[in-house]
Amino acid sequence: MNNYNKKHIGKHALSPESMMLHYGYDPKLSQGAVKCPQFQTSTFVFDSAAQGKDFFNYASGRVEVPAGVEPGLIYSRFNNPVLEILEGRMALWDDAEDCLVTASGMAAISTTVLALSKPGDVVIYAEPIYGGTDTLLNTVLSQYNLHAVGFNSSAGDKGLAVAIAEAKKLGPISLVLMETPDNPTNQMIDIAACKALLEAVDQPEGEKPVLVVDNTMYGPIFQQPLSLGADLCIYSLTKYVGGHSDILGGSCSGSKALISKIRGFRNILGTNMDPNTAWLVMRSLETLKIRMQASADGAEKVVEFLLQHPLVEKIYYPGLLREGDPQYATFKKQCSGCSSTFSFTIQGAEKEAFKVLDAMQMAMLAVSLGGTETLVQHPASMTHSSVPEARRQEIGITDNLIRISVGLENPADIIADLAQALDTISK
Repeated sequence: MNNYNKKHIGKHALSPESMMLHYGYDPKLSQGAVKCPQFQTSTFVFDSAAQGKDFFNYASGRVEVPAGVEPGLIYSRFNNPVLEILEGRMALWDDAEDCLVTASGMAAISTTVLALSKPGDVVIYAEPIYGGTDTLLNTVLSQYNLHAVGFNSSAGDKGLAVAIAEAKKLGPISLVLMETPDNPTNQMIDIAACKALLEAVDQPEGEKPVLVVDNTMYGPIFQQPLSLGADLCIYSLTKYVGGHSDILGGSCSGSKALISKIRGFRNILGTNMDPNTAWLVMRSLETLKIRMQASADGAEKVVEFLLQHPLVEKIYYPGLLREGDPQYATFKKQCSGCSSTFSFTIQGAEKEAFKVLDAMQMAMLAVSLGGTETLVQHPASMTHSSVPEARRQEIGITDNLIRISVGLENPADIIADLAQALDTISK
């Protein structure tokens, strides 16, 4: 094996965080540069016309790539050295056979749904789910005769069972898409139990629904959905993986068969990531574990403060689950810890929530999560505003709900900021 593709030193298996600095890159191919250069090019030169023909046949899937043969570079909408290295490293985190990267998290979700669905199919989804995903499923794709059936995350696999029965009345189920924990209420869903339900679904031609988990909130450090039974693992790389609030990106990991099918759609739709963004994401992968752990440690301290505050009604943070809670066993089975994004409700409604948000002096009032800075926002009027009000109430996105993504600031400073902001409610 080439030294730059090493996964072991002798019998010792290398950790993902170590391989993020080396895997897939050969300095000899880039003048000995320690870091992979940016291959800022739209197209690549062929050695011969015959080679160009072969490369296009491989890329299109018309011809299987022979063993030991590199499929070759064609055009940066199809492949690029930086994208290929990044995809290899993301696959390592997810312990996946293959991975593809896209221009945004929504590009990953929409390309996956389109690649695996056809008109008349049904997509089942757990809610709450990211507002953009909700709009895609219930507004955009409905124009193309794709049906969407939702179930409440808090109902877990029992809710999925009901949704399956409803969906089968409408057509074949192409996939089930869910976040666990969900955004923004951190409800947990048992991935293995959901997969077992889908394996029992009887459909024409014997095709089983594909289980897709959006792992943006907890992955890849605190949860690995593929090891728990999911078929595909999706990220908004914009969030924790990118980690600096300066790029947009997405990814999808899974089996070679599924990823090849989705990659074909990505290449035609043009939802691929650009090389410069891929280079920035690779930079971020090197510090991903320490950033997520540091922000998670800070979030624990913030939660401890909020637990004692008289104006805080409820905190949606899985680390507070205890034995006897229906979701406790799922959390302990699936997660190795909590990420730094959670939500809490305060006494009052939208007026009081806005008052707190407007009073923050250090935390930034902005959507997104997982950056180095602390971000706060109001899901009901911002990220999930496209969800009808009645459904928002049903799935826990109330007017007094605030979401916070704890960054890398000193936790004592974040607590001081929250304390003075919460004090404004009673003034």
